[in-house]
Amino acid sequence: MLTRREFLVATTAAAALVAAPSSVAAQTPKRGGTLSVRAWDPPHFDHSLVHAYKTHVVVSFTHSRLLKHRAGSGVRPGSLVLEGDLAESWTQPSDTTYVFKLRRGVRFHAKPPVNGRELTAEDVKYTFERMLTETGSNASMYRSIAKVEAVDRYTVRFTLSEPFAWFLDMVASPMAGGIVARECVEKFGDLKKPEAVIGTGPWMLESYKPNVSITLVRNPGYFVAGLPYIDRVELMVDEDNASRMASFLAGRYDLGWEFPGTINRTDWVSIKDRLRQTRPSLRTAEFASNVVNDFAMRTDQKPWSDARVRQAVSLALNRREIIEATLEGEGVVNGPMAAALTDWALPIDQLGEGARYYRHDPAEGKRLLAAAGYPNGFPASICFNSYGSTVLVDTVQLVMKQLKTVGIDARLDQKEYGAYQASCRLGKFDSMVFGPLTPFLEPDNFLFGQYYTGEPRNRSHVKDPALDDLLVRQRRAMDVKARREIINDIQRHLARQQYYVHAPSPNYIAVWDGALKNYGPNLGYDYGGRVITAWLDR
Repeated sequence: MLTRREFLVATTAAAALVAAPSSVAAQTPKRGGTLSVRAWDPPHFDHSLVHAYKTHVVVSFTHSRLLKHRAGSGVRPGSLVLEGDLAESWTQPSDTTYVFKLRRGVRFHAKPPVNGRELTAEDVKYTFERMLTETGSNASMYRSIAKVEAVDRYTVRFTLSEPFAWFLDMVASPMAGGIVARECVEKFGDLKKPEAVIGTGPWMLESYKPNVSITLVRNPGYFVAGLPYIDRVELMVDEDNASRMASFLAGRYDLGWEFPGTINRTDWVSIKDRLRQTRPSLRTAEFASNVVNDFAMRTDQKPWSDARVRQAVSLALNRREIIEATLEGEGVVNGPMAAALTDWALPIDQLGEGARYYRHDPAEGKRLLAAAGYPNGFPASICFNSYGSTVLVDTVQLVMKQLKTVGIDARLDQKEYGAYQASCRLGKFDSMVFGPLTPFLEPDNFLFGQYYTGEPRNRSHVKDPALDDLLVRQRRAMDVKARREIINDIQRHLARQQYYVHAPSPNYIAVWDGALKNYGPNLGYDYGGRVITAWLDR
């Protein structure tokens, strides 16, 4: 496995591939063309009501947020610099007050029932108030909001109930921050239907063919003059890996077919030599993935309520074997937080007492199970959905074998994606869940949403008052140094408790067609944001 130093060196070197000076800025952008991307059939289109990349990837093309992350060929993967989107400026008069000045003349897509009317502060107010009151929404990201006021037509003020150090990051999140129109909710009842996909973003939804494709067309009224350059975006649904690979080899996809525009290393190794002949202009970059596969366990029930049982699960995992067998030997070991968040994640050897649970030690795992009252082990079920990923399927099969080394005889309970999202992802399961965490872009969502008592994404049903106190304190710590110390304490506590057991993550291989100019890969769901200023030179 990579050491922390090796990981940082590899990430820095790979990032240099896209951060190095290039001639792109000096080129004249070209208007037109169709960008073809492998995507996924969304469970529905209401981005406020789901943490599902299958929805958010689509909405990243059609909706705008108050803030966004800087994009372009010069942006280092993992760099998440905030800049204005709908907001032309913003201020923070106090620890609990944020004021955003909106761009004037921003218009919704010219489609009924909104018909191209101007976006105002009332739309921002409505969007966040809806999120805070709608059952099943992403409210945990914005629960600190006490009041949203439309001060005037182009000014919106947020008053928080307490200091929240991550507020601007949440506003910029491509997972929930898209501004919507009240008329759409009133007409359609919610935003789940494709007809309700009406935002102020650079592209408009033209057609949706379930399980086939989603077609987006350039918004001629986009609020940044001249953008976007690309006329059409075809999001092609394909759940068969052999078919996806064949399509990429034939040049039908402009980005790698796996999230977020990457190719699994196993597939890349098998086709890279052919691609040098058939698609010699392809560009690549490697950087650590923030997608973490983990075991969630019903910690509110036996046997998972005993920390020794959870520790035994972690000791059963042979992380080196997982990296070698499923990731072609290239990956990173995650502690309680995704290792890709290099500014915040502690290396394993700095996790204190809990560091020992990240080694592979089945004998110690068996001893802990016996001490917990399970000398002969026990059966368990694992709720699972493949997400269409061969790597995820290979991983779960391997970890099931590894669990048997400590006496846990696990069977797979496979569910359809929609059923999985509506049940196991929300903590409705009998024993265990294995699958990917939402790849958040800052620590708070990895920590607060997953561990705080009563949070919808607290799939393991964790109820730990001491941990709750730490989670709240890091949110209130506006000083970065003080916040880092609290987050370090949280990670050490979690390493001991093992409320979730994390598997290793791959190093991404981002791949894109050389004709796609001013594009830079990055973490997260914001496919649309990464191509707003890109163009096709063909």
